[in-house]
Amino acid sequence: MRISSSTGGLRRRRSHGLLALGAAFTLIVTGCGGDDSESSTTTGETENTDSNETGGSEVTDGGSESETRELIIARDMDINSLDPSRAYCDTCQIYLTAVYETLITVDPTDLTNRLPRLASNWEANDDNTVFTFMLNPSATFADGSPVEAKDVKWTWERLHNVKGSAGYLMDGIASIETPDDKTVVATFGAPNSAFLPIVSAPYMGIMNSDEAVAQAGSVSDENAETADTSEEFYLGTSLGSGPYILESYTEGDALVLAANANYWNGAPAFPGVTIKQVKDSSSQLQQLQAGDVDIAMQISIDSLGQLEGDPNLAVSTIDSYNYVYVAFSPGSTLTGGEQLQDPNVRLAMKLALDYEGIIDATVAGNGKLQASPIPNGFEGSAGLALPAEDLDQAAQLMADAGLADGFALDAVYPKVNVYGVDFDIMMQKVQQDLKRINIDLQLQPVEFSQWRETINATGIPVTAVYFAPDHTDTSQYPGYFGMMEGSPWSARAGGGAAGAPIINPDQAPLLAEALAASGDAKAAAYAALGQSMIDDLIFMPLVNPQLVLAAQADVKGMHYSGCCNLDLSLLSIGS
Repeated sequence: MRISSSTGGLRRRRSHGLLALGAAFTLIVTGCGGDDSESSTTTGETENTDSNETGGSEVTDGGSESETRELIIARDMDINSLDPSRAYCDTCQIYLTAVYETLITVDPTDLTNRLPRLASNWEANDDNTVFTFMLNPSATFADGSPVEAKDVKWTWERLHNVKGSAGYLMDGIASIETPDDKTVVATFGAPNSAFLPIVSAPYMGIMNSDEAVAQAGSVSDENAETADTSEEFYLGTSLGSGPYILESYTEGDALVLAANANYWNGAPAFPGVTIKQVKDSSSQLQQLQAGDVDIAMQISIDSLGQLEGDPNLAVSTIDSYNYVYVAFSPGSTLTGGEQLQDPNVRLAMKLALDYEGIIDATVAGNGKLQASPIPNGFEGSAGLALPAEDLDQAAQLMADAGLADGFALDAVYPKVNVYGVDFDIMMQKVQQDLKRINIDLQLQPVEFSQWRETINATGIPVTAVYFAPDHTDTSQYPGYFGMMEGSPWSARAGGGAAGAPIINPDQAPLLAEALAASGDAKAAAYAALGQSMIDDLIFMPLVNPQLVLAAQADVKGMHYSGCCNLDLSLLSIGS
């Protein structure tokens, strides 16, 4: 999830717009890999699959116990909103997926495989500018009314016009037409091969437009950013088509869902699901071991030894698409920012880091190196050179820059523990490494709100952030991290509101090329963008950590979803 400048969370995603998260958390968030099937769905071919047969919403029969047992999930929640057009967080992804269904979804076991949800068929034209979706005639909202094309149009237009953190997903839309009640045609002004993966993002879930207008007074037109004042309504009511509905939400306590008695695609496996606020990993561990919760979502890697051998628990580690990184702001007016304007100084700092040692110090070796802001496994990541320590070259670059004696450098970062990575531990290790080339990194951990305010106002010479994907296409990474006009990090690296954006003129054309391509050509364009972002010397990915899946042994279907974090419709109870 990304972090936006206006709300408090991270992607990426959720750092993603960095955005909607203010709380510390070690979480399982969305992830995704390169979509090798892209050409089959963006070059005019139609995916003719019946959602009642293969849809991601299909629920496994978990046995009679599921009829009475509520599912309880422990998690440090980062909710910024429950309004589908404004929600932007990792917990939001779980909630939205359960309550507001998207037209298509992604198979968590194969991220190249898109599955039907509200749409039974879809197709794209040859140049990826027109996308047509045929809705399943069986699909209904929780009140029993049919899901219609007008609901899709209204929902996507509201997402676009409210301009929340996830509103960027509809960037470039030219029109949304509804030829009939079950057909939606989305047209873009330029090729957008990312749109089918985007449609799978939880933030694209469809709302009951009639009830949103009648009950909440929600607005979808071009005035929605200021005219829509219905956000609070969605803290108590949901208007979706998913297997669950919102029962209650108490900030700092619990998000409670109830089974949708009218669910159109089979009875939900649980009568209810509660996401319980449990802030720290150790408390989640204790409650899981005691049987007080069914799933603990933020167990740290170093707790694995305490879980081994417990027959009542099912525990595994998996690779993720999440990562933490260090970023530079050469345009920052804070201490040392001016020294970073020399790219060779930034290169010296990159070469001075002990990357393997950082992974050992933060996640006990349970992580991977990452080459660029494009995460391992995403299209364009393969073949890029991984970062490597070279202390001798780093020292020589500092000497060539006339800085052999070093300098002081402000490092302001959010005080968080994310994906099992404690930022204090990580930045202390970075500080020690840079001291070897006489750079005095002055660590200043702050609350997330203060960090966000500072990075957007003046930039920060050195900071640390995190990112989890918002959807399964690589375009989100150059769109967020690229040094392009309008991108968040172009402005932050240039000194925020106090400076001028840094622009790399090669990147916008490369992104346009990728969005117009498919197959090998698309992968090559994204690889070129990845190398270009490496060459910018603004971002240094440090840890791509593994995640822990931890649940009671009788919870079936536990997974890490590339589009949706955790899809509750895939869980059940079994012997």
